[in-house]
Amino acid sequence: MQKFRWAYIGSGNIANSTAAEITKGDHSIISVYGRNENKIKRFAEKYNALSFCDFESAVKRDDVDAVYIATPHTSHIDYAVQAMKLGKPVLCEKPVGVSERDVDILINTAEKENIYFCEAMWTWFSEVALTVKKWVLCKEIGDINKVVIHYAFPGILMPKSSRLLMPETAGGALLDIGIYPITYCYNLFGYPGRISCSGKLKNGIDISEKVILEYADFQCELNMSLCGLKENCLIKGNKGTIRLPSFFHMASKAVLENDKGKQVFYGKTDYLTEFTAVAGEIRNGMKQSAFIPFSATKSCMKIMDECRSQMGLIYPFEK
Repeated sequence: MQKFRWAYIGSGNIANSTAAEITKGDHSIISVYGRNENKIKRFAEKYNALSFCDFESAVKRDDVDAVYIATPHTSHIDYAVQAMKLGKPVLCEKPVGVSERDVDILINTAEKENIYFCEAMWTWFSEVALTVKKWVLCKEIGDINKVVIHYAFPGILMPKSSRLLMPETAGGALLDIGIYPITYCYNLFGYPGRISCSGKLKNGIDISEKVILEYADFQCELNMSLCGLKENCLIKGNKGTIRLPSFFHMASKAVLENDKGKQVFYGKTDYLTEFTAVAGEIRNGMKQSAFIPFSATKSCMKIMDECRSQMGLIYPFEK
């Protein structure tokens, strides 16, 4: 089978990380678009692609099967809408926008154009995360009592010009890293009955927060921060526990302990699995992903909107 052919929008860190991995599989990069001509030329040369400073020239090509958007999330909606209107399926980095309104525009565009659109959230495609979900659904640890997730990394030490620390690009902990534990819990348990969020704001962004997602008989405690280094997940039931020493960053291990003993699952959480699944769905004529339906993208953004509302976090372009 012919390799799946991508147009890349953006050539930053995440674009380089995904490209290095997927081109080892049945994928090729045909074109790359960006505003920095020298930067995109270097990227294109590395992957034997064509570079363009004109969006339509990079995307509207017969040899492009789909578009991957890897720019700061404040620009996702514009690029994704343009690509879909040009008739190209889109895989868009998370978060696909900065609000539920953005998600609605993207979904409405995909439906109107009858074109595939998917959020690039590798956790949804992860062998480890899918195995954890199977354990939970099969009651391997009985009824859930509590979930605690920590995810922190020292992003506060990055240069002030980093998109992660700039309110103009919707920087901060919630949209960049908080989306991972929120997605994890939503994927396991659905939309919560109640959401509580308290956080610390500094220089126009959120640098940390604690989010409580309350369900009928238990709650998920999610702790996110740009001021530290910590990542783990505990899912506790009345008949056992599931532990993940790393639930996001290259997660490759999940540990189940119950009355049957201890079981360790090893699997992949990688970009190649994600891109290959998306390519398969596009080739099969699907218009939304079975792994990440539109409702999931919308619901997780709705949770983050509520968290921002409770923290009083408003970005400059929203005022």
